[in-house]
Amino acid sequence: MDILVSTDWLGAQLGAVDLRIVDASLFLPGTPRNPAAEYEAAHIPGAAFLDLPTLADADDPIPGMLPPDTAMTGRLQALGIDADSRIVVYDNSPTHSAARGWWMLRVYGAGAAVAILDGGLPKWLAEGRPVENGIPQIAPGNAVARLDRADVRTKADMLANVESHAAQVIDARGKGRFTGEEAEPRPGMASGHIPGSLNLPSSALFDADNRMKAGDDLRAAFVQAGLDFDRPVITTCGSGVTAAILLAGLESLGKTDVALYDGSWSEWGFDPATPKATGAA
Repeated sequence: MDILVSTDWLGAQLGAVDLRIVDASLFLPGTPRNPAAEYEAAHIPGAAFLDLPTLADADDPIPGMLPPDTAMTGRLQALGIDADSRIVVYDNSPTHSAARGWWMLRVYGAGAAVAILDGGLPKWLAEGRPVENGIPQIAPGNAVARLDRADVRTKADMLANVESHAAQVIDARGKGRFTGEEAEPRPGMASGHIPGSLNLPSSALFDADNRMKAGDDLRAAFVQAGLDFDRPVITTCGSGVTAAILLAGLESLGKTDVALYDGSWSEWGFDPATPKATGAA
């Protein structure tokens, strides 16, 4: 499968024995919406609920950090995912959180292939496609998670990169949060960005119908943000969610030397020892 699959493609694949559909909706702190309740009220037929807010390392004080293999294995199996499953991830969130679900499933080696539903549930509903309600009974899967950290960056990696400038860092948060003019949604967190970062709000990657831009239009968004396609890239954001959108966009354009800073600003901004910059890129 490609990184992005269409609603037409998924509609034709519903009911396939090896297909697993996963709702990865998540909302920013303070958003008055409940992803679990919304999933129970209406989800794509056969979909399971990933529950991204709880899929994190319970022993790490930084929110949303990648969980240990055992925890991820338990979640994959509860979702009915097998080693040979084809997985399609979608969301119903303005943060386009399916990308985080897609990235996590990939770095843990889940299934045979993982894709994002282009346009997500909003496009699916706009087209009048079927939905189900309730919580389905799902037969356990046999997938085993093994985290591959090759494309995951840590705070230590980012501190080294501030000195070396070996990779470009591009931040998916909105302009106001990046410049420091807008307060962070998590209390007590510093404002600003990692020194030397570029800024491309993840919302700029989507068309009016909720699909991700493609081809020259998508590439232009990165170029206008100052990105050099000939150099390695590390994506970052508030908590590693929208950073995955930039990573997916870059990979869809054929760029493979892209990694994601898992701790993102939730880790960097809470640490008084990390260097911080404000203002434009």
